[in-house]
Amino acid sequence: MQNKVLFCATVDYHFKAFHLPYLKWFKEQGWEVHIAASGDLKLPYVDKKYSIPIQRSPFHTMNLKAYKELKGIIDENQYKIIHCHTPMGGVLTRVAARNARSRGTKVIYTAHGFHFCKGAPVINWLLYYPIEKVLSSFTDCLITINQEDYNLAKLHRFKAKSIKHVHGVGVDAENYKPAEESKKNSLRESLGYKPDDFLMFYAAEFNKNKNQKLLIQSLALIKDEVPNAKLLLAGKGIMLQECMELARTLKVDDIIHFLGFRNDIENLLKMSDIAVASSLREGLPVNIMEAMACGLPVVASQNRGHSELVEDEKNGYIISPHDSQKFALKILKIYQSNDLCKKMGLVSLSKVKKYSLSQIIAELVVIYSKYMVEDLNEAKSKHNRAYI
Repeated sequence: MQNKVLFCATVDYHFKAFHLPYLKWFKEQGWEVHIAASGDLKLPYVDKKYSIPIQRSPFHTMNLKAYKELKGIIDENQYKIIHCHTPMGGVLTRVAARNARSRGTKVIYTAHGFHFCKGAPVINWLLYYPIEKVLSSFTDCLITINQEDYNLAKLHRFKAKSIKHVHGVGVDAENYKPAEESKKNSLRESLGYKPDDFLMFYAAEFNKNKNQKLLIQSLALIKDEVPNAKLLLAGKGIMLQECMELARTLKVDDIIHFLGFRNDIENLLKMSDIAVASSLREGLPVNIMEAMACGLPVVASQNRGHSELVEDEKNGYIISPHDSQKFALKILKIYQSNDLCKKMGLVSLSKVKKYSLSQIIAELVVIYSKYMVEDLNEAKSKHNRAYI
């Protein structure tokens, strides 16, 4: 019987955005690949896709239906490996796979940033910490993507059989790389920007956590000192209109360009001068890694994910997510020194190497292969016992 692997997350776009290379790897090993998530996307490298109604809110009643469907899928297919992602995807999958684990299924969970962390609200610790601590007992391998989460899981003695640190989900160095000056100017011209514009870029959903208001307020403080500044904000979300209104109120709406959803992020980064990031909480943000791979310095708010990628005063600056004045001054400092901008960009290129897609695939293959070998060894052991 062909070996089967199940990937599960809250929404299917998560796999399109971050995990296609790993689905492809399993297919290349001859495995049957299944997906379970909410959504109707058609994904490559997938043999069977289950659309189940997982909801982000832990209190949503539809999650009970999703759990029952997921348990039926797991019990029916007898997966060798299950890899789950996202908070609710991780919760429902690990609970639903308890019986399967007793039959030999290996369950891997990647924490893309614990909701409880240093500086997180008390409610996050009260709600999410006990859930993750208990569910770690139902986990063969807990993968963290930043050092702080890894240390936290070790310190609080999470009960997963194995706890590993993998450097994120990987950035594709073939697509995300610095552009020659001529290419950079050509990209700018194609989108209506000038060679001497000072372009700052941030791609993120507009919500409270991403905190775009900090960037708008910071730009308003230096708009006279940086007359050729343009802040490019890609993304959609519930706070988009509120941010647009703030830009109008602060009279910077003419130099802040709300780009909406984009599928040309690599080109927008290649034509930019610096990357900015303002979120309150991050696990290990892909948008920062992509910016670094394009050779950009980064001015970012302080959180565990940003602080792991951006070394203050080396490849950018780390600033309190509530200090728009200091954020503005650091942008201004880079603007005023082309040499500093280039120097920090080179450091970004050097630091991002360990987060490359090829590196992360290699790290995950070590983990996957361990459970493939264990499964083979267990089968041989059972076979030998049958003849004793």
